[in-house]
Amino acid sequence: MSRWAESALSWWEEAGVDTLVGEEPRDWLAPAKPAAVAPARAAEPATAAPAPPPPAAEFPADLAAFQAWLATTDAIPFAGPGARRLPPTGSATSGLMAITDVPSAEDVAAGRLFSGEQGALVDNMLRRMSERLLDGAALDRETLYLVPFSPIRPPAGRIDRDGVRFLAEATRHHIGLVAPKAVLIFGDSCSRALLGKPMTQARGAWHELETPDGDVPAIVTLRPQELVSQAGLRTHAWADLQMLAERLKP
Repeated sequence: MSRWAESALSWWEEAGVDTLVGEEPRDWLAPAKPAAVAPARAAEPATAAPAPPPPAAEFPADLAAFQAWLATTDAIPFAGPGARRLPPTGSATSGLMAITDVPSAEDVAAGRLFSGEQGALVDNMLRRMSERLLDGAALDRETLYLVPFSPIRPPAGRIDRDGVRFLAEATRHHIGLVAPKAVLIFGDSCSRALLGKPMTQARGAWHELETPDGDVPAIVTLRPQELVSQAGLRTHAWADLQMLAERLKP
């Protein structure tokens, strides 16, 4: 068979033609027969009833049990025997809860969130915030409650839509259990998942973040990784922290 003929046959096969010669002769020039009319069906209502929503995920009802669930559940995307999880850190009673997206590869290697240079930058900004804006009140990595949106780093760095939806529901539940005075959201991904807005639209304003236990004030800022690589953005992050400090003042 020539290469041209083989190519043509392949094209017809991909188009759905799988029989070259039929069993019975056919007059290809004869007019088409009218299509059979399907029997009439009963009229359907103009507006069908909406399908019931899927049942909400079952999460533990107290904070300690929920933290244990985060450390062991198989429901989280990419959970498995070899998946390393980074738990929340700091004090859940500090009044400030911070949400970051997923642990970086450096975080996983170090076994803690905001490790390395980005962690040092966060520590420095929190210290300046305490000294200049909160009259020296203690606010550091040990006092705020830092939580990853996903405790497991995805192998390719991304989580599919269903996984994001599930983790957003779990995070809202987590926030409701903590009941902080304010939530600091790091980055575009978390802003979209929890507030439904990109970071560029969400920054510079307070938002009411819905949880099963009521709304919680939330503010969005840039991810520490971006502040490390683009020092010029730090003035924007400092402006966000100033707004946050006003909310945290006694």
